[in-house]
Amino acid sequence: MEDDSKISLITKRIDEAPFGSAFVTSDFTDLAEYETAKKTISRLEKKGTLRRVLRGVYDKPKFSSLLQEYADPIPDQIAHAIARNYNWTISASGNTALNQLGLSTQVPADWSYISSGPYKKYTFGNITLTFSHRSNSQMIGMSEKTLLLIQALKAIGQGNVNDAEIKLIRKRLSSDECQNILSESRHTISWIYEVIKEICKPER
Repeated sequence: MEDDSKISLITKRIDEAPFGSAFVTSDFTDLAEYETAKKTISRLEKKGTLRRVLRGVYDKPKFSSLLQEYADPIPDQIAHAIARNYNWTISASGNTALNQLGLSTQVPADWSYISSGPYKKYTFGNITLTFSHRSNSQMIGMSEKTLLLIQALKAIGQGNVNDAEIKLIRKRLSSDECQNILSESRHTISWIYEVIKEICKPER
């Protein structure tokens, strides 16, 4: 009876999650023992509620009535599920960071991330996730938004960030986010910090 209650809690959490959400077993160990969570995920996969994307990683697929098929997994959701599974800190980098900040409309086939974990590469469908190691000192104490902005600016390159890009990024950040980013990034590369200060400058 106790297990039934825990299974119901796991199922409820998945039911309430948006379509495209990705999960690993440890996402539910606050609700049930590891083995109970693992068995519940297995049952929900067989039922079709969850889809196995990679070993130990599942998503909640959305069915398209128009195409009469399930939508592809969302790469960023899968990347963050992997990171949670191994307790990595990650941030999109390169073209992936530019895409996530709206600075590029090109959807990458190779989704790149910096990570506090080891170098790893995962492939599912026609998507590749690449995690490149960075030392904790380069990532510790920074929120995901700060890391994302720094990585996007690195991808653009020193001297290449234009006014249109600065304005576009500024529109995507709240004043609270700007204050947080300014505080967290003050020890990053000097030219990047100067650009961040320009981005977070109050508009007159």
